[in-house]
Amino acid sequence: AVALCPVWTLLARRGGTLRELCGSLRGLAAGPETHFGFQTVTEAERREKIYQVFESVAKKYDVMNDSMTLGIHRIWKDIFVRKMNPSPGTLLLDVAGGTGDIAFRFLNYVHSVRERQLQRKLRQQQNLSWQEISETYQEDKLKSLGDSRVVVCDINKEMLKVGKQKAQHLGYSEGLSWVLGDAEELPFDDAKFDVYTIAFGIRNVTRIDLALREAYRVLKPGGRFLCLEFSHINNPLFSRLYDLYSFQVIPVLGEIIAGDWKSYQYLVESIRRFPPQDELKAMIEDVGFFKVDYQNLNGGIVAIHSGFKL
Repeated sequence: AVALCPVWTLLARRGGTLRELCGSLRGLAAGPETHFGFQTVTEAERREKIYQVFESVAKKYDVMNDSMTLGIHRIWKDIFVRKMNPSPGTLLLDVAGGTGDIAFRFLNYVHSVRERQLQRKLRQQQNLSWQEISETYQEDKLKSLGDSRVVVCDINKEMLKVGKQKAQHLGYSEGLSWVLGDAEELPFDDAKFDVYTIAFGIRNVTRIDLALREAYRVLKPGGRFLCLEFSHINNPLFSRLYDLYSFQVIPVLGEIIAGDWKSYQYLVESIRRFPPQDELKAMIEDVGFFKVDYQNLNGGIVAIHSGFKL
């Protein structure tokens, strides 16, 4: 027993070290560390926390977007779809698009293009009778999307539920489907889609590299990747004003409108932890995309990244 005393003394003295070692081992067992806003968490914890954030904010998501951006997010999304410039027959995968904002704009855009095509076609056929023109118009009107289709994929059931309700309310049904799925492990075959979009969603995936690889995998050769996301402002004065608004105003709006300070505090912090424009551009190139570029909007508050699978 006396001989064991030095051992126990040593263990007691190094108790802190042993506890730290045990904590490290538990951390390894839970998975690699990452961040949730400014917190350090495991990847598993991050996934769960982000799911809870969007489950919490889903019903007030659109109202909060209007409040936080003074409605400017609508303009950003319009620019995003115009940059996509989809033609009739396009098959789009919109990831993390649960509330349908990009999907609905895509359908409107394609319908508008299809309508212009039909009008040009009829103008070129001046020798048709009014009856033939009417029949041709009605026949083509039934194909208003020209076989275009959008698949909305989101990991969060509540966000999809909100999107489906909006679609029903706004009268969208043709060419639209909803799929529960993870951006890091998409439930689709290889080389299936013409365009892949992700708007204000890639910032919330745990492994951006895995999400980008999946985007590359599901696109057809010649397909296009488009990402709209909050980014980094280069002007120091504008950046300080933006930080003041983000940290002092947005969480307060979250509490007043959605009754949820913490979720919007996370969303602000997550923007600051997101890679800057050139770093994200390099990540997109690393998975194999070509002709990668980005367009800053409003001084870099958001950026549109684009790339092609060749």
